[in-house]
Amino acid sequence: MLLHAPPSPCLSLLSTKSRPKAGLLSPENCLLSSDIYYSIPPKRLENSIWVSSKRSIFSSATTKAASVEGVAGASAISTGVAESDVLKALSQIIDPDFGTDIVSCGFVKDLHINESSGEVSFRLELTTPACPIKDMFEQKANEVVAMLPWVKNVNVTMSAQPARPIFSEQLPVGLQKISSIVAVSSCKGGVGKSTVAVNLAYSLAGMGARVGIFDADVYGPSLPTMVSPENRLLEMNPEKRTIIPTEYLGVKLISFGFAGQGRAIMRGPMVSGVINQLLTTAEWGELDYLVVDMPPGTGDIQLTLCQVVPLTAAVIVTTPQKLAFIDVAKGVRMFSKLKVPCVAVVENMCHFDADGKRYYPFGRGSGSQVVEQFGIPHLFDLPIRPTLSASGDSGMPEVVANPQGEVAKTFQNLGICVVQQCAKIRQQVSTAVRYDKSINAIRVKVPDSDEEFLLHPATVRRNDRSAQSVNHKEVRN
Repeated sequence: MLLHAPPSPCLSLLSTKSRPKAGLLSPENCLLSSDIYYSIPPKRLENSIWVSSKRSIFSSATTKAASVEGVAGASAISTGVAESDVLKALSQIIDPDFGTDIVSCGFVKDLHINESSGEVSFRLELTTPACPIKDMFEQKANEVVAMLPWVKNVNVTMSAQPARPIFSEQLPVGLQKISSIVAVSSCKGGVGKSTVAVNLAYSLAGMGARVGIFDADVYGPSLPTMVSPENRLLEMNPEKRTIIPTEYLGVKLISFGFAGQGRAIMRGPMVSGVINQLLTTAEWGELDYLVVDMPPGTGDIQLTLCQVVPLTAAVIVTTPQKLAFIDVAKGVRMFSKLKVPCVAVVENMCHFDADGKRYYPFGRGSGSQVVEQFGIPHLFDLPIRPTLSASGDSGMPEVVANPQGEVAKTFQNLGICVVQQCAKIRQQVSTAVRYDKSINAIRVKVPDSDEEFLLHPATVRRNDRSAQSVNHKEVRN
């Protein structure tokens, strides 16, 4: 019997026999280094045992235990059989995103069994602390293990070990401990992009994640208006020559507006250098999600961000007007060329309710058109609300000021979507491409297939036409 749960973003690495889903990788592009910054190689379960395919001898053992209930004879159950029975019970809990049980996903850690007292303890290690159904996992794990006849007490603890970039040493020091970097982009000003970025970040923080916000708009930074940290100036670490982010309600913040300069008056190349310095030399520390509030447009600044930062995913913000759709389409195409998956569309200011009716003052269909034309999987609607605008001006995000409101629930659903999609992207990349040291070859698995082929690193090197690779080859020659 399978215990089903609602869609879960709590994904971990599947075994090498598991099949990744299609849609984000293809044999043509799966070898680009920019695509595998945020992958980690498959690993075996630690401190746990795979469930055997052979029939368990649990029934005969438990029959004997039941006949001597309350007697120390229950300790006759061997440690190996007891562990196998516990893992078999836990394997009934299915992670619905991939149809794989939590044992095969590698969630079960530190399994300890005391046969004489009937006590079982273990830890469920998820890949994000922002898992929205972690309480359900904990409850189901308690229930299925407690149903074993010889078990008297169950102790389940929850933890999270976010994925790290596989090539972290090749990233700037400030970005090496960030699990996922999410860009919020509109490519057009005035559509509420900063509002979405800030409220998304605080929704993720409310779900238990460690979050940072980077305001990449140097010409018109919005973050100093939308949040109210006590320290409104960035500080420099004189020894490390790094920037110390300011903080508000547990979220780390970096913005040119906190640099004491207000708004920049400078040319594009200088702006790109400032953004690079602010982002890569900051002491972000360990973060689960870094939300980047992208500036409008598709010029040098946007390309610099996409090339310097290994973006995990992008969220697109638009409004119902046709003009907004035209600019958003440019941004989606830019992310597509840079191989950054767009995981959600937020249509802002789409309607308001009055006199029992719903009105659409700017028309309808821009968000749906983006979803249909570019195949972006999720669409979220934000209404015209005076409170949402007022919270942005007051320095307290709407999801903090009114966490139970309709707008906060929409942002919470957006946060769940981002968590889920980022986990899927990491899992699909990690199971699709991996380096096998034993044979000095790259193993490539075709999505939605058991087919696997090998590539020699030298072959990949000769066929890599990226600008950085070509430049290295010319220097070496």
